[in-house]
Amino acid sequence: MGTKEKISEELLLEEETVKQNEIVLFNDDVNTFDHVIDTLIAICDHTPEQAEQCALIVHYKGKCTVKTGEYSDLEPRCSALLNAGLSAEIV
Repeated sequence: MGTKEKISEELLLEEETVKQNEIVLFNDDVNTFDHVIDTLIAICDHTPEQAEQCALIVHYKGKCTVKTGEYSDLEPRCSALLNAGLSAEIV
């Protein structure tokens, strides 16, 4: 096995061990677009454009992944989204 192949194999193993979770935001009939956008900007560090796109996707598709990362980072963010009245879960 060559050095290049060995390095590639090691990188693949590292990628498999880092489990990325996602916060999925769900549509509801309660919250306004402005509230969803402002909340995504504040809690998920979205840009205004990114937050608006996510809000539109949630509205038309029913759900949207709004943040990806390690569970320890996502858990407090998801809790804050729930506390703000949004419907979200970590998958």
